[in-house]
Amino acid sequence: MSTVTNTIFSPELAARFDHLVTIYPVKRSALVPMLLYAQDEIGYVSDAAVSEIAVRIGINDLEVRNVLSYYSMLRTKPAGKYNVQVCTNISCMLRGGYGILDHCKKTLGIGHKETTADGTFSLEEVECIGACCWAPAMQVNYDFHDGLTPEKVDVVLQQYRDGQGKDVK
Repeated sequence: MSTVTNTIFSPELAARFDHLVTIYPVKRSALVPMLLYAQDEIGYVSDAAVSEIAVRIGINDLEVRNVLSYYSMLRTKPAGKYNVQVCTNISCMLRGGYGILDHCKKTLGIGHKETTADGTFSLEEVECIGACCWAPAMQVNYDFHDGLTPEKVDVVLQQYRDGQGKDVK
């Protein structure tokens, strides 16, 4: 059972964390899943999240931060409401991934790992997102968009601006 009495997480996530530490032979093995779940709930991994997770699995904050800094998909700053991840791995690169990334940078007015001033969009260049057959591709939050052109990117981004984010065909 956890020694955390006042949690920053929802009761559902706190219960999930309590369960996670029981299913691994070593509590520390629950660290990456906990970091991912924390990020999903609060939008990034805050200092408070680091401290609570460290207590929950019996390690110190520095050990959590060492793991946190290793994984590029974990954020220590809030991302935009819509996190745009543009793949530039080999398949996407060969089919225009860097052009799509540059178009996003220009259109959004931000660079890699930056967020628009209004907090609507953040942008990341990422490795493979598993859409190689449909390259170039990007992911907005958990929605995939593939077969991209600059024009299609403009439509996708506008849909998210309008609160209608969905697949564009």
